[in-house]
Amino acid sequence: MKNHLFKPGFRISFTDVIVIILGICGSVVGMRIDTGLGLPIALVVGHFFAFCNVFRLPRKLELIWAAFFLIVAGTTIVWQSPGWYPASALSIICAVVLVGIHMRQPSYHGAGWKYLNPQLPAWWEARRRDTSESGEGANSV
Repeated sequence: MKNHLFKPGFRISFTDVIVIILGICGSVVGMRIDTGLGLPIALVVGHFFAFCNVFRLPRKLELIWAAFFLIVAGTTIVWQSPGWYPASALSIICAVVLVGIHMRQPSYHGAGWKYLNPQLPAWWEARRRDTSESGEGANSV
């Protein structure tokens, strides 16, 4: 079992940079072909960066956003409604709500955690102690 280190806050890796660069290139090429191709690429890559690197959302909230995005993108593709700009706005509103929910949790460890969640180190230590005593090992937050 993996023992996770306490490393809260913004993070970025070489792989993240490569994915972002490829996403930007794909979005630019897609936009030149059709807005309906470039805009969704930019949204997905932007949310990947924000959720994984900036706000560090848990998988459950990421999947809620992904399901919501698939619904509004799917309806735009199939029925041309609500359209890419409204679908984008709705996806961003959904993301803001999910980030807001996550920032209120005792496990929040994304950007600004020292200001928003100063009790995080104590929460992390208590959780680490609880999981090591039960023999389960630390789980990802």
